[in-house]
Amino acid sequence: MENNLDILGKRVGEILLEKDFVLSTAESCTGGGIAELVTRTPGSSEWFDRAYITYSNQAKISLVGVKKETLEKYGAVSQEVVKEMVENTLQKSGSSIVTAVSGIAGPTGGSLEKPVGTVFIGWGATSGNRQGKVEVLRCSFSGDRLLVRAKTIVRALEGIIEWCS
Repeated sequence: MENNLDILGKRVGEILLEKDFVLSTAESCTGGGIAELVTRTPGSSEWFDRAYITYSNQAKISLVGVKKETLEKYGAVSQEVVKEMVENTLQKSGSSIVTAVSGIAGPTGGSLEKPVGTVFIGWGATSGNRQGKVEVLRCSFSGDRLLVRAKTIVRALEGIIEWCS
């Protein structure tokens, strides 16, 4: 029996196939959860290429080319870092659409400026009607660590659907 997340992952795949898009992800706070969800769908190798799990700052630098200076100036959980994650993943992967996430899932790590549940989700594309564009959304999710991560995965996938529409 399919659950709502599986249905969402399957829908993403159908849309990507229809548009002839290939997806890659760069994930921090979700730890590869977006990639795990979409690859549950049989045939996902036709529309999913790769995932970079960039949990540490060093991984963000070495795997997807986030500048050390950007991390130092804005912090890992920031619009600027996620924008670089999207742009660089598009370039490195050759995929036509990318989503990237970085956030504070909790229960610790938050601040007044960026409380637990603060997540930045970005999307970018090299084809389609949003070709060459990058968008980063700041989200404030409530709930425990697992719920914040789940809400991040859902919103990232919903964004892919929006980007392909």
